[in-house]
Amino acid sequence: MSFVDLEDIRVSYDGKNNILKNLNLSIEEGQLVSLLGPSGCGKTTTLRVIAGLIEPNDGQFKVEDKDLTKVPVHKRNFGMVFQSYALFPHLTIKDNVGFGLKLRKESKATIHTKVMEMLEVTGLADYADRYPKQLSGGQRQRVALARALVIEPKLLLLDEPLSNLDAKLRINMRLEIKKIQQRLGITSVFVTHDQEECFSISDKVAVMNQGVIEQFDSPEVIYNYPKTEFIARFIGFENFFDLTHIEDRTYVTSDGTQFITGRSWEPTKKVGTIRPEDIELIKDHDYPEDNTITGTVKVRTFLGKSYQYEVDTSLGKILVQDNSGVAYEAGDKVNLYIPEEKLILV
Repeated sequence: MSFVDLEDIRVSYDGKNNILKNLNLSIEEGQLVSLLGPSGCGKTTTLRVIAGLIEPNDGQFKVEDKDLTKVPVHKRNFGMVFQSYALFPHLTIKDNVGFGLKLRKESKATIHTKVMEMLEVTGLADYADRYPKQLSGGQRQRVALARALVIEPKLLLLDEPLSNLDAKLRINMRLEIKKIQQRLGITSVFVTHDQEECFSISDKVAVMNQGVIEQFDSPEVIYNYPKTEFIARFIGFENFFDLTHIEDRTYVTSDGTQFITGRSWEPTKKVGTIRPEDIELIKDHDYPEDNTITGTVKVRTFLGKSYQYEVDTSLGKILVQDNSGVAYEAGDKVNLYIPEEKLILV
């Protein structure tokens, strides 16, 4: 039995256009699950349904097989960390963290003990008597996390909590969140549009598009085997071309180029795709007949450790990222080899 279940959830704000369309999602206890997708895909709406901030038009939301669909937000015992820190500027860090416990009328001794324990967990014990304005952005975000966790919630909800931080701090904070989540073993739902951030901390990822979940799997599976063209484009695949199935793992393009795939695919999958960094630039006299396209370099871009090339081929524009150290010039003829195991069908 799953710990959290969303069953056939439908949300419409105007009665006509569905933001969520019969959405189903099951989360196991102790997992950190991310909702990933572009703006407007429904991920924040899904989080708001879980939090109790929105009541769905149809469907059920359950925790430990108990229907919480109509239970108000203040009775769900969930912790939530927002995009903005939402700290009280006039309260010290320990008072900010203990605010939820104070509302529950816990004793002063209990509040002090729990708050200091959580400040230790989040590395903030030395800042207990400071005020939010005296802390850095990353420290303030940890205060918000500590405040959400100190109430010992059944579920931790994080709504793009790192989007206000700079790039280096985001990397540090996502590691902190993962360490704390694993240490406490708390079931968590993390909303983000950043695939790198999502893949680095998640046990499972739900990729959303137009109110539905198109794929729910481990970060590794989604990264290597996206199910749809939308997911492939969203997570970094750049090159797409139509394929016709001949037999088993053999396909052919419109210009007659034959491709062998590393695995058998469903017959409905007829679009081939590959990441720029997975294509190999090879010498004229040393390339296999299958899985090779000939093209002309149009644009070269220096990326530091590698070059990116835009290559004109019979299949259209192909992007290639090459770190061999060889610099091809615009106008050079090149051969692009697409390894069997790197060719994905969507």
